[in-house]
Amino acid sequence: MFKDITVEELVAEKDSGSYVIIDVRSPSEYREFCIPGSINIPIFSDQERAEIGTLYKQVSVHAAKERGLEVVSAKLPEFVKEFAQLEKERIVYCWRGGMRSKTTATVLDLMGIHTHRLVGGIHDYRKWAVHRLESYPMHPEALVLNGYTGAGKTLILHQLENEGYPVLDLERMANHRGSIFGQIGLRPHNQKMFDALLLDRLDQLNGQPYVLFEAESKRIGKAVLPEFLTVKKENGFQLFIDMPIEERVQHILDDYQPWGHHEECLSAFRKIQKRIHTPIAADITRHLEIGEFREAVELLLLYYYDPLYTHTAEQYPVDRRLTLRVKNTDDAVEQVKQILQDQFHTVPLG
Repeated sequence: MFKDITVEELVAEKDSGSYVIIDVRSPSEYREFCIPGSINIPIFSDQERAEIGTLYKQVSVHAAKERGLEVVSAKLPEFVKEFAQLEKERIVYCWRGGMRSKTTATVLDLMGIHTHRLVGGIHDYRKWAVHRLESYPMHPEALVLNGYTGAGKTLILHQLENEGYPVLDLERMANHRGSIFGQIGLRPHNQKMFDALLLDRLDQLNGQPYVLFEAESKRIGKAVLPEFLTVKKENGFQLFIDMPIEERVQHILDDYQPWGHHEECLSAFRKIQKRIHTPIAADITRHLEIGEFREAVELLLLYYYDPLYTHTAEQYPVDRRLTLRVKNTDDAVEQVKQILQDQFHTVPLG
């Protein structure tokens, strides 16, 4: 017989590496919100789930169950085969730990495939995550990458993370770049997914003397930062990256690739153009319309984003901020690493 486990038991086992967590909900449910590190082996496709749901609401519970059984029976051999190919112990979950995960665990057990089922499903996982984030004890000191738009702050964090430094990549968790243009070419995560990824990463970094992250606003796309992280950011040591504007413009062009998202760029700019001096806004619009993206980006930096960051820098005490004048991203990474070595005498996690 399969074994039921709680969220707390799942989390305790999650980082052991001996389990694989499987979400048996439909692909769209999985994309919207899942337990970090889980894989998706859906018992129903999106279309099948919609069909069964309609039967449940408009006909009867019995009709929905009959159709569900018919669908599952047809795909059962391939479904079981996918689970059998997994080498680790299996934990399955659905929305509330109900019919889909119970059916999966029962069938696998009958086939001799040992399986655990998450009690309460991802619904209980979400409640657990919200409760933890409400009173999360974040002890590491915060080193906050700040500075002008386009200065490669995300690139710097990625390189440091790849070298084993303790990094919180909040924009990756939100799947959004944190500006009015931030979702171009991306599908932003909702609050539930952001919280799950944030909590997972915070637990990974538990015990570190410091953590590096970018100076984000309270909201990143669809996600809102928890209060403790906002406070941590405001009280952290601010590293302002000062990089030549030519490098910054190129970073933005490389990241956003506006030539592939022309209408999205124009639409995003219209939301802020009233905040820019009218002749400059007209020039930016003209450059965007005819595809002169380099010129448009430079004007946006000089007349909109740079004044915002100049104001931000002045809000922090001089003893809690340091400006790094750098040539490029590689130079910035080396300077940050030197500061970490001088202040914390630390080496990467490896």
